[in-house]
Amino acid sequence: MTITASGDLTMSTLSKLKKAALAAAIGLTLSSHAGLTVAAEEWKFALEEISGSVQDAYAQKFKQLVEEKSAGDINVTVYPYGALGESEDLTELVANGVLQFTHGSTGILGSTAPGMQVFSVPYLLSQDNQVNLKLLTESPTIYGPIADKLKTRNLRLLSMYPEGAMVWTTNKVVRKPADFDNVKMRVMASPMLVETYKSFGAVPTPLPYSEVYGALQLKMIDGQENPVFAIEEMKFYEVNDVMTWSGHQQFTVAVLSSESWYQGLPAEQRKIIDETVDELAPYIFETQATYNNERLEKIKKAKPSIQLVHLNEAEQAAFRKASQPMRDKLVDLAGPEAGAVLKALEQEISVLEQQ
Repeated sequence: MTITASGDLTMSTLSKLKKAALAAAIGLTLSSHAGLTVAAEEWKFALEEISGSVQDAYAQKFKQLVEEKSAGDINVTVYPYGALGESEDLTELVANGVLQFTHGSTGILGSTAPGMQVFSVPYLLSQDNQVNLKLLTESPTIYGPIADKLKTRNLRLLSMYPEGAMVWTTNKVVRKPADFDNVKMRVMASPMLVETYKSFGAVPTPLPYSEVYGALQLKMIDGQENPVFAIEEMKFYEVNDVMTWSGHQQFTVAVLSSESWYQGLPAEQRKIIDETVDELAPYIFETQATYNNERLEKIKKAKPSIQLVHLNEAEQAAFRKASQPMRDKLVDLAGPEAGAVLKALEQEISVLEQQ
């Protein structure tokens, strides 16, 4: 099917109308809620994930700390996945000031800040999460050039954190790139991820998240990658027999606010946000580890036959070597700005690992 230029304009207009209607509906709903609690100012925090997720743990702790620090003058309302729209909708609503906070995936944010695409590069982050804690909360590259790019879309980057190591689920043991031959691995619709799995030797297959379980069950795909908590929530272990920790990546998200809204707050309220975000950094690193460990135990209990594979250093090195071309591919797909960010972050990680 060919879409004409006028068709493109019509689709774009419909998309804008849809977003405007969503924002208006949310505004009316939130106004009615606010009217019930006029004594407290309401801040709205929307999630990309469901209640009980790692993102929910972050938002609930954020809510607790902000309400305590403001002595009840501020009420934080947390909206789980789907309540106010999809991931792209939430980012747009924060940028437009309809919502105050959300989580943003690096893939979605990469269209505004190309440097965000570096988090799709395999084996970028350290194997030591204490190093990653410092990097993701203090990096002059992340909170300099990357954050500045996001500000052009009225997005303020408050923090970043990992939700857990990306784990492969398959029906065969994969210990070297050759083992991925003819294995159809589900990936998000990201050019970087598609190229990554090509470099690993697999057959990357973009597919919506909601369709993964059925596709695994029907053998349309052979495997997928996600943190352990997501594998347990979505029951992917029921239709795959092997879980593999390759060390290639962690699922990393950003915590966002509206830049203009933040700058318009009284100094004492900006201080509450900054202090809360600083306090949450070590908390969420520990919490995600606990969540993933607990969910792994649930998987092992539900399916005692599940095979757990941890690649050793030599095995990881083979995948690391195979994915080296992704450094150049990043520049091809995201531009020289992303390449400069990659070099800067690799240097920062190297320094942190030596400390």
